Amino acid sequence: MRNWLIVAMGLLGALLDGGVAGAADAVYRLGPGDVVEVSVWRDESLTRELVVPPDGVLSFPLIGDIDVTDLTVPGLREVVEVKLAPYVPEPTVAVILLRSNSLLAYVLGKVNKPGQFSIAVDTTVVQLLAMAGGPNPYASAGKILVLRQSDGTTQKISFDYDQVAKGERLEQNIILRPGDVVLVP
Repeated sequence: MRNWLIVAMGLLGALLDGGVAGAADAVYRLGPGDVVEVSVWRDESLTRELVVPPDGVLSFPLIGDIDVTDLTVPGLREVVEVKLAPYVPEPTVAVILLRSNSLLAYVLGKVNKPGQFSIAVDTTVVQLLAMAGGPNPYASAGKILVLRQSDGTTQKISFDYDQVAKGERLEQNIILRPGDVVLVP
């Protein structure tokens, strides 16, 4: 429940802060581990709770496999409606994101509460460090690294907590992506 609330609050915040254009930048895309419920109005046999597998391909009655890679919840609803149309006249489909398990980032090292954390679509490094209780007194806060997997390689992004805390070099406070690892030496 908490993960869903974080995602919902992030999207609601984007809508309130930046209107529809701001929300487009903060669109949640389905990912591995997410749990969705797909239901077809007036046909309970076509209601399923589905977990997005690592390959991103869901299986649904009548229509078979659906690749949800890079799909939003409304996008999945549209795909299911189109694919069901030959079998169900004018299908009314609802897709609900029950749990967002793909929006995780990790904090390791000298912080007060290391671990994995649920992030919203616009969570920054400082916000994640706050969730981890901040750097502890023994941390080298000026030498933090964000490790990001991209196209099979690991990208290292430097982050100097001390500078950001002073209001300097704020461009380092990047928006995290699912799977990012913040290392605090």
